[in-house]
Amino acid sequence: VQLQASGGGLVQAGGSLRLSCTTSGFAFDRYAIGWFRQAPGKDREGVSCIDASDGATYYADSVKGRFSISSDNAKKTVYLQMNSLKPEDTGVYYCAAGGPYILVVSTGLKDGMDYWGKGTQVTVSS
Repeated sequence: VQLQASGGGLVQAGGSLRLSCTTSGFAFDRYAIGWFRQAPGKDREGVSCIDASDGATYYADSVKGRFSISSDNAKKTVYLQMNSLKPEDTGVYYCAAGGPYILVVSTGLKDGMDYWGKGTQVTVSS
């Protein structure tokens, strides 16, 4: 099982980035795929999640209206489009796979993830 996040970088406040999570080694369309972030000195935070079987989505309140998650099941890849970025969005972003989706979102993305990938750094300057 492999998950790899990419697409991070340095961007000014108000800018945009698109992260990609490429996966292999598991039945992609049977899993919930989530994005998480961790800022220095802070706990990991669940950002967004998508049910790859039907496209249902979840967003943390802190990113609603600014971030958009999508999946390309043929490519086994999940994307996170991040717009109107703020300095507080800075952190290492990870993707993870788990499920079932209902369990994952019912815990606010705090539980249910089985596989984790390495992260990608996102830095938003003010």
